[in-house]
Amino acid sequence: MPSQLRTCLWFANRNGKEAAEFYVSLLPDSQIEGTFGQVPSGAPLVVNFTLMGTPYQALNGGPPYELSEAVSISLTTRDQKETDKLWDALIADGGEPLRCGWLKDRFGLCWQIIPEALMRCIGAPDQEASTRATQAMFEMQKIDIAALEAAFRGETATN
Repeated sequence: MPSQLRTCLWFANRNGKEAAEFYVSLLPDSQIEGTFGQVPSGAPLVVNFTLMGTPYQALNGGPPYELSEAVSISLTTRDQKETDKLWDALIADGGEPLRCGWLKDRFGLCWQIIPEALMRCIGAPDQEASTRATQAMFEMQKIDIAALEAAFRGETATN
């Protein structure tokens, strides 16, 4: 049975189907589930899709509303290779790197690309180490796991 609960993302430029197709191409266990209605340009009004099993809906609502940093998709990555691959794909063709693992893709949707190591370091019981890792994160755009873990251990570039 299709999910009855979905996060709806409003696409002012009416490129929700293109965005959904791009997102499902990047992530496993993701698919377009269906399109519904039509806007005057011929694009579907609604696109239902899942990303890694989580249901979403793209609404080609047009102006006056736009996506903003107030909503983001948080995606946990296993390692630097996966972090780099997703980060690079999402900022390609007009995306924008932000701070602390955040980025805005070319469609205007914000993402948090969060390596497992980040949560492990900033959530560690050693408060001093956690604070060092948090401070290192504040200086990063894409999370650099090696630099984060070095900060966690108290190592500096000169060590």
